[in-house]
Amino acid sequence: MDLTSEQEAVRNTVREFALEEIRPVAREADEHEEFPEGVWEGLAELDLTSLTVPAEYGGYDADGLTYALVNEEVAYGTLAVATALSVHCLATSCIATFGTERQQEQWLPEMRDGYPVGAFALSEPDAGSNPAEMSTVARREGDEYVIDGDKQWITNGERAGVVILFAKTDPADPGSVTQFLVPMDVDGLTVGKREEKLGLRASDTTSLTFDGARIPAENRLTEEGRGLSAALEILTGGRVGIAAQSVGLAQSALDLAEEYATDREQFDQPISDFQAIRHKLADMHADTQAARLLTYDAARELDSGAPPAEAASMAKLKASETAMDVTNEAVQIHGGYGYTTDFPVERLYRDAKITTIYEGTSEIQRTIIARELLD
Repeated sequence: MDLTSEQEAVRNTVREFALEEIRPVAREADEHEEFPEGVWEGLAELDLTSLTVPAEYGGYDADGLTYALVNEEVAYGTLAVATALSVHCLATSCIATFGTERQQEQWLPEMRDGYPVGAFALSEPDAGSNPAEMSTVARREGDEYVIDGDKQWITNGERAGVVILFAKTDPADPGSVTQFLVPMDVDGLTVGKREEKLGLRASDTTSLTFDGARIPAENRLTEEGRGLSAALEILTGGRVGIAAQSVGLAQSALDLAEEYATDREQFDQPISDFQAIRHKLADMHADTQAARLLTYDAARELDSGAPPAEAASMAKLKASETAMDVTNEAVQIHGGYGYTTDFPVERLYRDAKITTIYEGTSEIQRTIIARELLD
């Protein structure tokens, strides 16, 4: 894979952590819909909650490929933890990229150590794939902004101590979207109930309601009207992270299916001896590797400074759909056992679906790719 010795060491360390610390608690966390805080503390001890925090604030300041490797290996343990980590890193990335020196000094040293947890609030009940349609408004009143509106699908919604919020400063102007930094304990901010989801059940997903919430004007992260372009810039890198998570999920399902096929016997031989199973495993391996290469290529483009919109969308599209295909085949190889909660492939199959939806649906990725190709 042409990794540096440091990147190899990071990958191996995080894979070991995933196997020894994440996987043993993944099933219980999923069943009880509780985030494993002990795992989060372990990630912080490994400096992984500081991946997008600059070195001047004591952060890891990871390059794009290292960021992808970490996301891949954490997802190998469980996608719920990887999702929580990537959203926290989105928040620290926004502060590091767009924040003032004062904002960075106030928030990044603590977020580097995992607390407060960060959240990212862009989507709304009626504005998902087209965030320009958002209705949340932040009105300037003297030295404050007053925020009203609802946000939806907020990962870390219950656990977060700070949220990166996108709101219009002029409700009639789609071009007025602006980015703000909002402490979660501000008056007028209410966290909604936890969503009951098909998968990713250990990751808390909520709504946020702003009803006259007041924040200092100095909490604005971008100039008025520059929030949407900032969001798209950050999400391009975020899509590389989601692609990497999808690869880690697919690799986990592949390894479990290979192990089961080798151990499971029918007709006096391991089912891995049957051509039908061998071909399934071969396709799963080839597809996972192809998705990995697309993802690493997008990460390297990110590191080169080139705008990797097309590469990020291709990686996110193919890796997420590969995760769906590979987890589906893993369940099939397990037969009836794969349909029970006694085997983890059932959970991986449920988790995989979200990768084709969040941070830009597969349909949105195809739109971006076609635009880059044809326009």
